[in-house]
Amino acid sequence: MEKLLVAQNVSKSFGSFKALNDVSIEVPKGSIFGLLGPNGAGKTTFIRIINQITMPDTGSVTLDGEPLQPDHITHIGYLPEERGLYKSMKVGEQALYLAQLKGLDKQEAKRKLRYWFERLEIGDWWDKKIQELSKGMAQKIQFVVTVLHEPKLLIFDEPFSGFDPINANLIKDEILQLRDQGATVIFSTHRMESVEEMCDHIALIHKSNKILDGRLVDIKRAYKNNTYEVGLLTDDDVKVLAEMKDRFDVSPAHFKTINDELQYKIQIPETASPNDLIQFLTQRGQITHFVEVVPSANDIFIETVKNN
Repeated sequence: MEKLLVAQNVSKSFGSFKALNDVSIEVPKGSIFGLLGPNGAGKTTFIRIINQITMPDTGSVTLDGEPLQPDHITHIGYLPEERGLYKSMKVGEQALYLAQLKGLDKQEAKRKLRYWFERLEIGDWWDKKIQELSKGMAQKIQFVVTVLHEPKLLIFDEPFSGFDPINANLIKDEILQLRDQGATVIFSTHRMESVEEMCDHIALIHKSNKILDGRLVDIKRAYKNNTYEVGLLTDDDVKVLAEMKDRFDVSPAHFKTINDELQYKIQIPETASPNDLIQFLTQRGQITHFVEVVPSANDIFIETVKNN
């Protein structure tokens, strides 16, 4: 898969503090790439290097096959976690100003702003001052300014902060559509449910080091461990449970149901198959629930950070 952004062996220190340690990351074109990690892991430093706010001590970054250089900033849209709008300026005046900083002429900026303001139903905000808007309303303005110049690379740092669920879902759909139209997205968040819904690839940074990266589906496949969540109706719960424990690794499970069944997580050995477990269960009762336990992005995040 062709890569839009490639960082190789990037390190950055601030005095005696090592913010990034030999980090290499490849972001495929047309993907949503989740940049994950606990607070202080080094994510923001990496994003600032991409935006040339700071420079790496060692290593290299290329954008679309070219070494990162000042004019590449016109190909990048960055929505920082800490917003940067001028509170006393009017919305329209500020949006026009920021659009022109990104290289759009005034007429083109007005046309594109009109499109986005209508799309997000915020046209009547044009003459309001930023200080008159709620946090979520101001966030919509900053989102528009970030995507307006149609950059190759979009970087969103906690883009749903300040949004209610309806507007968070609206912005999520807009990001997905931008990806489908060819944009590449780096998405930094602590909301693991958003990672599940949106990200094709992820990288996890912890204590300045990259400790995991790859396609999310491949990482999930690597972290699953032949465990199944099972519901079983039997005539003799005690006997069946004892037989299960003789053959499998069994632990309690809890899921919503309308039945009064045994509920367990059952891990089968590598030499067995799900069919072996199903055959065992059907000989002892009625299966009401059978689901493979696939680790969530949140499970993987917590386990990997703890192990490192």
